[in-house]
Amino acid sequence: MDNAKALKFSQQIWDESIIPTLCDYVRIPAKSPGFDPEWAKHGYMDEAAELLAEWCRQQPIEGMKVEIVRLQGRTPLLFIEVEGRNDDTVLLYGHLDKQPEFDGWSNGLSPWEPVIRDGKLYGRGGADDGYAVFGSLAAIRALQEQGVPHARCVVLIEGCEESGSFDLPHYIEHLEERIGTPTLVVCLDAECGNYQQLWTTTSLRGNLTGTLKAAVLTEGVHSGGASGIVPSSFRVLRLLLDRLEDPETGESRIPELQGEVPEARLVQARAAAEVLGEGVHRRFPWAGGTRPVTTDPVELLLNNTWRPTLSVTGGAGMPTPGAAGNTLRPWTALKLSFRLPPTTDPVQAAAVVKKVLETDPPLGAEVEFEVESSMGGWNAPPVAPWLEASMQAASEAFFGKPALYMGTGGSIPFMGMLGEKFPGVQFLVTGVLGPNSNAHGPNEFLHLETGKRLTACVARVLADHYRRAELADAA
Repeated sequence: MDNAKALKFSQQIWDESIIPTLCDYVRIPAKSPGFDPEWAKHGYMDEAAELLAEWCRQQPIEGMKVEIVRLQGRTPLLFIEVEGRNDDTVLLYGHLDKQPEFDGWSNGLSPWEPVIRDGKLYGRGGADDGYAVFGSLAAIRALQEQGVPHARCVVLIEGCEESGSFDLPHYIEHLEERIGTPTLVVCLDAECGNYQQLWTTTSLRGNLTGTLKAAVLTEGVHSGGASGIVPSSFRVLRLLLDRLEDPETGESRIPELQGEVPEARLVQARAAAEVLGEGVHRRFPWAGGTRPVTTDPVELLLNNTWRPTLSVTGGAGMPTPGAAGNTLRPWTALKLSFRLPPTTDPVQAAAVVKKVLETDPPLGAEVEFEVESSMGGWNAPPVAPWLEASMQAASEAFFGKPALYMGTGGSIPFMGMLGEKFPGVQFLVTGVLGPNSNAHGPNEFLHLETGKRLTACVARVLADHYRRAELADAA
């Protein structure tokens, strides 16, 4: 493959075709079903799927079939097959559903109106993960434009990832024969430590979510008459949360949630920390004098990728400050989100957390922890020599720096599914979610130049995958 031609093609197709269509995609509020239970009625998910499918059909890719697959009651899935020069299969993955709006967008920016500023496309879903299908097909086109052979490619773009991918197993089963047995999986839904090189994700944490509710009364009462006699439901929750983590350090107090960090991941974390330095924590929009839990970048990376953490992501039973009277409230509920180490058993974790919270409740309060979702993480298999060499060559060719490995603190349920279904398959899990890109929050952006260069990297890996036996013999 001619690297210069591949990069030039990628930059051209992004500027002329991908970016305009991505802008149209950003305008569609295709919120994931977990955030829009009436998604089918609203029609935004189907609108997004049709927009992406139409762009795909317009691409002059030899041997391509594009289909929107719909199972009854489930979000649509974009399924694309591209014939290859051999019977080998590469599976390329992304998703088209989006997180909700969130608040706090800067002046001139909003979730559903695309804005290009300083080389970045702002708006919900562009980086997470609307660009994936465009990058995948553009990489295939870059090869075909040069007559470079590639394996058979299957592109899956689901509509349920942001809700835990609960629809995806049904599609995998439905399409099992058409998918085949891939030897390489390319996922474009991950992070990058910076925008100056290719980053490959080596692990993903699991996720356990649930609602913790503490009730102390059957109805609210005057706080002057009840306080000092009736315990606050919020204080009960504070005591329960202290069972889960050290309030000073945030370290988990539940042994069953812990996981051992493999030596290879320690080495990779040290290498990433050496490059990123303070960038590990400076990439976040800190308020006031807030500081990270430690200044050691290696420990921060390990905390974020291989250690359990707890976040309180929502609450109920509390009026807004302006509407709050002098009332001792009957109950309080908190939405809890645990990030689990990649190798932690999510079913056992859920059972243990529920037992810890509900056993012997403080002051005899009525306590319930309702588990909503529990899914495991993913730890990548050892990288094959051909893939290691290909990623390094691609990063040097299109970024001018070596490729690096890094764990990711979030979850991509599909990776765990594939790891179990296809043991031994190789993975290139990468993405454009770099510093300040802020997926899920306000001011989400797609770093356009990174998207262009990453597309060229994927093309290089696809080309090397086709000739990996030849590369292995040469090595």
